Amino acid sequence: MININYTGRQTNISDEIRDFCEKRIKSTEKLISSPAEVDIILSVEKYRHKVEIHISSKGFNLNAAEETRDMISSLGLAFDNIERQIKKEKDKVRHRKRRIRKESETFVVEGELQNKGRRIIKDDDYSLKPMSLDEAALLFDSKKRDVFVFRTLEKQNWAILYKRKDGNLGLIELE
Repeated sequence: MININYTGRQTNISDEIRDFCEKRIKSTEKLISSPAEVDIILSVEKYRHKVEIHISSKGFNLNAAEETRDMISSLGLAFDNIERQIKKEKDKVRHRKRRIRKESETFVVEGELQNKGRRIIKDDDYSLKPMSLDEAALLFDSKKRDVFVFRTLEKQNWAILYKRKDGNLGLIELE
């Protein structure tokens, strides 16, 4: 939904101008896709017909101003400028989303795993600090993970704590 406000300075706003503005705003409405406030300010000074368009929406604020000898051509240029700005803003958002997605993508190992569609995801959930089995179980429960790797307090070797299918915890000690 777009709310349009017209302001005329030293000029009257004709039906032709209103129709032209509403037609151009409907074409940009597809690009905005959220509630917006559009302010159109028309002014005439001697032979100069000046148009200012301000669009404020949830994601952005856009401004365009054009001045020619004819009001309709000034409006056309201003709306062209606004459409260019909207497309540029949308492109920036799309580029940011792509960049975030590329940074968070995981790699797929070649060979059998790739054929089955499985992925290997690197995880840094382990503890370098030696701890007792009870401490590791408490940390395991607090982090709500399926696997936890830690060093044992007694032998200083690596151990893996994991959640079994029956709900109990399993322990694998590496030597």
